[in-house]
Amino acid sequence: MALALLPAGSQAAETSPPATASPPAPAIAAAPSPADQELERGRYLAAAGNCVSCHTRPGGAPFAGGLSFSTPFGLIYSSNITPDPTTGIGPWTAVDLRRAMHEGIGRGGYRLFPAFPYTSFTKVTDEDVDAIYAYLRSVPAVRYTPPSNSLPFRLRFGMAVWDALFFRSGRFQPDGKQSAEWNRGAYLVNGLGHCDACHTPRNRFMAENASEAYAGGSFSDRVTGDTIRAWSAVNLTAAHSGLADWSVDSLARYLKSGFSPRAGSFGPMNEVIVNSLMNLTTADVHAIATYLKSLPARERSSASVPAQLVAAGAGVYKDSCEECHQSSGRGSFFNSPPLEGSAVVQDSDPASLINIILYGPSQPKQVSYNGWETMKPYKDVLSDADIAAVSNYIRGSFDNRAPPVTAAEVARQR
Repeated sequence: MALALLPAGSQAAETSPPATASPPAPAIAAAPSPADQELERGRYLAAAGNCVSCHTRPGGAPFAGGLSFSTPFGLIYSSNITPDPTTGIGPWTAVDLRRAMHEGIGRGGYRLFPAFPYTSFTKVTDEDVDAIYAYLRSVPAVRYTPPSNSLPFRLRFGMAVWDALFFRSGRFQPDGKQSAEWNRGAYLVNGLGHCDACHTPRNRFMAENASEAYAGGSFSDRVTGDTIRAWSAVNLTAAHSGLADWSVDSLARYLKSGFSPRAGSFGPMNEVIVNSLMNLTTADVHAIATYLKSLPARERSSASVPAQLVAAGAGVYKDSCEECHQSSGRGSFFNSPPLEGSAVVQDSDPASLINIILYGPSQPKQVSYNGWETMKPYKDVLSDADIAAVSNYIRGSFDNRAPPVTAAEVARQR
């Protein structure tokens, strides 16, 4: 039994009730300092820009660079953007990072290649670039030098001409005729999100075709080791071959979670979903969807699969696809996605469609397909001719419209 100790000279009446200790006051969490708030904002903005995906090589430390990008001119390796003083951006100032993101010019005055999407990042505000800089200064410094680019020696000098022809520096300007949500979405999509980098076709000089903005693009992406595959990025406009059949809410759900009743994430989009969009607020993702759904329809091709090629693929579809995707091509909410109206199916470039038939969807562990059966790869089941035939069947059926696929196109992606 515990005895209460009283100060010397004090007395307690026998009839007095024992003293009851007051409960401790709840701890009040200290408000984040301005510096901490800036770091957190920078972390969020770096996620919006998906910086970690491009600046992290397979098996490498985050932001240490070394990821390769395949271009028609050779391989380009991403830079180390950790604060290491010799191999990273340790010596860089906030002004240096602004110049890189806004003008495509690195510290020391050398011109960057547009594999680093400064053509989009130029729209990002000074304040947001500074917050990203503060965050990058806080990540662990890693001493690592990426491999040298395998490009013609003088190509970097030619970037001054390229920039003069194809690049216009300037910050995002809100549209007063649109809502605050629309403007927020436009800022994220066209700036940090740099969605145009993949979803806009490019000319022979690798500059985006502004007249076909967001109408779909083609690119190469490393899968594992030395394996590089061709991919197509879908049409994001309101075109029949794009997002015409998507609602804003369905698109927002897909962007935030990697799944909607219309599609599940696969291929290069997995990293965009997992490393970027999943980490954004629901409000920001909805703003992105709102903006994308406002894009005017742009069709890249008016070609369609001839009737005889459609008919030639009907048997392959019935034997290999119909059980899950149904004879209507509408799939099942509990089983498989619809092929009817699919932007992947109708892309003018069939690369991603061919990949998913050959190799399956490569579902990331962070994404749930809501009970859909994971599509098996058909690489060792169907011939190139069979895959071309079934591709033509689904691209020419269910009110889908797209150019025909050849067996040679399939063979190039094996």
